[in-house]
Amino acid sequence: MNQEHQDFMETYQVPCETIHRLTIYQNMLISWNERFNLVAASTLPHIWTRHIADSAQLMPFIHEDAETLADMGAGAGFPGLVLAIMAQDMKRSLRVISIESTGKKADFLQAVVDELKLNVEVRRERVEAIRDLKADIVTARALKALPELLQYANYLIHKDTTCLFLKGKNLAEELTEARKCWTFAAETHPSRSDDSGSILVLKELRYKTRR
Repeated sequence: MNQEHQDFMETYQVPCETIHRLTIYQNMLISWNERFNLVAASTLPHIWTRHIADSAQLMPFIHEDAETLADMGAGAGFPGLVLAIMAQDMKRSLRVISIESTGKKADFLQAVVDELKLNVEVRRERVEAIRDLKADIVTARALKALPELLQYANYLIHKDTTCLFLKGKNLAEELTEARKCWTFAAETHPSRSDDSGSILVLKELRYKTRR
């Protein structure tokens, strides 16, 4: 076990089995990325900090009785697959729905799910086409600016949904813009993996009705 793995175990208090399963995921991503552009090749030497740890930091914000998590624009599986692996090894019943409309990315997600036998459903469609899903948790990473994210999330939320978004240095401006059309209770927390990033926690999301 290398130092990155040891640091991850200590930070997130996960068992060795989680490291093993995340390493399988990492190796599959590297292999698939040689043929398909799943993530920027420049980030591959830093997968554990740039992608895996960045995703894992959302786990403490997922309440223990959450049953469903919808990951919008799932891409190569960050944060959804990382959270699914962690939740399963923590013996939590969280079911993850990875929403990804790009065929090759959805194929990769399904391959990882099958290999690791994860409690994950891969939905090969656009978020705005979904009408049969209301999730307890909605996540997104590097997808859209906040006002657009909320438009997508609105298809997936119920009154008690928590939205967890990994955001960059423009968060303050995005919050100001989003509040023109939405009301919500917001918390921000510094990112553990990006000095300029933040974890945005949103609850009580409501669209403002025009009069």
